[in-house]
Amino acid sequence: MQAFTTLTGAAACLPRANLDTDVIIRIERLTSLTRDQLGRYALEALRYRDDGSEDPAFVFNQPAFRGAPILLAGDNFGCGSSREGAVWALRGMGVRCVIAPSFGDIFFNNCLQNGVLPIRLPAADVQRLALACADGAPLTVDLEQCTLLTADGKVTPFAIDPLRREGLLQGLDDIGLTLKDDALIRTWQQADRARRPWAWPVARSTELPR
Repeated sequence: MQAFTTLTGAAACLPRANLDTDVIIRIERLTSLTRDQLGRYALEALRYRDDGSEDPAFVFNQPAFRGAPILLAGDNFGCGSSREGAVWALRGMGVRCVIAPSFGDIFFNNCLQNGVLPIRLPAADVQRLALACADGAPLTVDLEQCTLLTADGKVTPFAIDPLRREGLLQGLDDIGLTLKDDALIRTWQQADRARRPWAWPVARSTELPR
């Protein structure tokens, strides 16, 4: 997983509430495309017209926000089905941070497992950031300090679970964070084997007798 420390870039505003994972990436795309091909189809119902051409009114198609790494979203962003491909698709189009008043719970956790930083802020703060970044002015996301900095110098703090923060800073998902303690785990296992041998049955060979 790619580590996340600081990020500076344009912040595209998509304030639509209850934007679900089926809008982020349609299910049929997940059955026919590889993970690295999904970015082209992220938010396709909003990005493209019926003839396949880009809709110039859509924020990510506007010159100031094309390839924007930050998304300012509406309430309950990423609700709906649990498809992890929704996060892959956003990553594929360049998004590394999503800021919203609330998220679908599974989408929120999928972000953290895939190097995308989801930030919960009050709606008024999200709207203020959208105004500050409306012309493409950069927003800086600093995970080390847990702050957002707009071009006019205003700082907005945000909160994140310390363990989740550590994982993002080091580029580690849940498995990676667990394996950091591999030596401790093995030491405990050895001690527990001596203390409770009955709980550690010897694995039987699967080879057939000759």
